[in-house]
Amino acid sequence: MPGYVAAIDQGTTSTRCMVFDHSGGVVATAQKEHEQIFPRPGWVEHSPGEIWERACGVVEAALAAGGLRASDLAAVGIANQRETAVVWERRTGEPVANAIVWQDTRTDRICDALAREGGRDRFRATTGLPLATYFSGPKIRWILDNVPGVRDGAERGEILFGTVDTWLVWNLTGGPDGGVHVTDPSNASRTMLMDLATLDWDDGILAAMDIPRAMLPAIRPSSGVYAHARGVLDGVPVAGVLGDQQAALFGQVCFDPGEAKNTYGTGNFLLLNTGTEPVGSANGLLTTVGYRLGDRDAVYCLEGAIAVTGSLVQWLRDNLGLIASAPEIEDMAQTVEDNGGAYFVPAFSGLFAPYWRSDARGAIVGLTRYVHRGHLARAVLEATAFQTREVVEAMNADSGVALASLKVDGGMVGNDLLMQLQADILDVPVIRPQVAETTALGAAYAAGLAVGFWAGTDELRANWAADREWTPGMDPGRREREYRMWQKAVTRTFGWVEADG
Repeated sequence: MPGYVAAIDQGTTSTRCMVFDHSGGVVATAQKEHEQIFPRPGWVEHSPGEIWERACGVVEAALAAGGLRASDLAAVGIANQRETAVVWERRTGEPVANAIVWQDTRTDRICDALAREGGRDRFRATTGLPLATYFSGPKIRWILDNVPGVRDGAERGEILFGTVDTWLVWNLTGGPDGGVHVTDPSNASRTMLMDLATLDWDDGILAAMDIPRAMLPAIRPSSGVYAHARGVLDGVPVAGVLGDQQAALFGQVCFDPGEAKNTYGTGNFLLLNTGTEPVGSANGLLTTVGYRLGDRDAVYCLEGAIAVTGSLVQWLRDNLGLIASAPEIEDMAQTVEDNGGAYFVPAFSGLFAPYWRSDARGAIVGLTRYVHRGHLARAVLEATAFQTREVVEAMNADSGVALASLKVDGGMVGNDLLMQLQADILDVPVIRPQVAETTALGAAYAAGLAVGFWAGTDELRANWAADREWTPGMDPGRREREYRMWQKAVTRTFGWVEADG
């Protein structure tokens, strides 16, 4: 068998390809950003064509960096930004519009209309999700209603929908020339169209949202051979698909109920493995599919989704020019001892868990003339840590078990100050693994298991190793006072968007 497994990790701001050996070590990597398109306030789009082009480019670059050929790969897996909706023509492979990104809020009126019958939790018992602009189903409905000719084509099966995993697998396996149209339960569970119990599309919800079943992909296991690639990865089994946050859970080897991880990327996503039965949330969390290996029972999770964390640092760089590169935020924040009384609530896309307030918008509160850019930099990092604490408290309440430690991964975990702030604000140890980009690793693991490159999950557990641990050091009185002020700041963002806006 070839000696390596590759993963394409297609994220919100960039696409990377990583190649791993049998020990889970990184052999080669390549990464490239893609354009963020903001046509109107609250709208966020990507070019599906650019994403496919970037995927091919980083695969070629990673193979070249490792001195490898496609034939050296036993399999390829895909991790992806999850709720982003792509709709395209089956015959030509051309998108009918730009992809509508998970952060986009244009579907708020569709969600409001659906909530008039049964409220925001109308579909929660079936899907595990509240009605919110975050999820893919309303995005599909928006495209069907607003792009001429698409609805008729969708009803005839000539127009296809997919989250980004589906778009990539379809193109990798031939596109218009026989490409397979599939997704996995971890991604399907984020559309608000899948029944968590049956792992199939729910006809009642499809009818309520007026979405034709003919345009939806087949739901296949997260680990299994879908087809063999053509083109840049010619002949390589395409054998694993996981939504990016579930891929990180898998890469962090959280295979037992009660194990959790937090990914620090464009947003933050805290997932807790709850086993083979879905657990409902009474505290603003999502019930979602973690993964399904072959014909085994699906594994479910509770998830706390935070919309804006790493993208707040990017905003500070790109929109304000306060820093020239993302790593500078740590140096700037270290010039001060505290936030100077300033709190930054980054509700750019409304607030996700545990509030689910699409009417919220971002705010900086507590400003005085004493505050300077060092305090703002620290407030940006603290916003990530405070939002994570809100989710952890909700998860503790839903699960009945207090989190004892937190495994972390993603691009922001290289920021040592943020990791210390997180330990201080949570009052639990924070543990970073040796391979911090566990999203790509999880996708590689799912693909490798499908072809026998790894024998089972015990072998994957043996690969995991800690890199560094941070322990709490903040005075308890200060911790609770600052958290109380944070919660006060959050309430100031509520109700900013008015019904006619």
